[in-house]
Amino acid sequence: MEYQKPWLSYEQQADRLEERGLAFDRADLVAHLADVGYYRLSGYWYIYKQNPGSDDESFAPGTSFEKVLDHYTFDRQLRLITLDAIERVEVYMRTQLAYRLAETAGPFGYLDRSTLPNMEQGAYGHFMSRCFTAYDRSKTLFIEHFKQKYGDSHGLPPYWTLVNIMDFGMMLTLFKGSPDDVKRGIADDLGVRAEVFESWLLTLNTVRNACAHHDRLWNKRLGNRTKIPRGHRYPEWHRPHEVNNSTTFTLLTILGYLLERIVPNTSWHGKVVRLLRSRSEEDLRRMGFREGWETCPMWARWLS
Repeated sequence: MEYQKPWLSYEQQADRLEERGLAFDRADLVAHLADVGYYRLSGYWYIYKQNPGSDDESFAPGTSFEKVLDHYTFDRQLRLITLDAIERVEVYMRTQLAYRLAETAGPFGYLDRSTLPNMEQGAYGHFMSRCFTAYDRSKTLFIEHFKQKYGDSHGLPPYWTLVNIMDFGMMLTLFKGSPDDVKRGIADDLGVRAEVFESWLLTLNTVRNACAHHDRLWNKRLGNRTKIPRGHRYPEWHRPHEVNNSTTFTLLTILGYLLERIVPNTSWHGKVVRLLRSRSEEDLRRMGFREGWETCPMWARWLS
């Protein structure tokens, strides 16, 4: 089908929304159409459609742009607080991987693929190509220093320097390719099994990319079904409230759990709780906070 929707001025976009039943202050709406954009805002007024999922574009009675903007602002705050937590996990992982891999394979162990036994040849070649690209492009002082002092002998820096120019995806690739004992050691320190933790890292990488591109997060389903710890060692994930594996509630539970272990004195949990308390029960339900979520032992700690 050929795309036939015409270009519309901000005023014309406002006219269209008015025709569909949205209440607004015109100057305020036009200003936000100009600085945020119609398309991005549409992700926040979708829940107010008269018949979501149909071709009917009209809004439910009583829908105001003020409500839409409130959800947009909340989502922005949620993305920022989520990125803050993911950054702490990412830095921790870089440190742990560099420490453990260099200990077993040496400062430049990554140059020998056999030291990364869970990384296939094709994946290893792609990983090394990205390492060289990140190194060549980096303008950080510690990389410039290494190039000037050791560049005549080394094309890449040692593990503990290299990990600090990796993005989350590269760090995830390095973790997945690491020896099983390295993966188990990191996961054990965080109180979960390695295969569960690997699925968490995959989820965090997906979410991080979404947040970096300012995508909607608050009521979004996670792209992959995150593994939840199971068995008698992990009762707090299941009793008296079952933690699901695909919602924003899941994401915040995982981040809160990890930060308790990585930075025990963090104020992050309190910030999340205060942000959530600003939302209605219906908003929380859309985020995956089902009835009884406050009884989850982890959330009970953070709420108190």
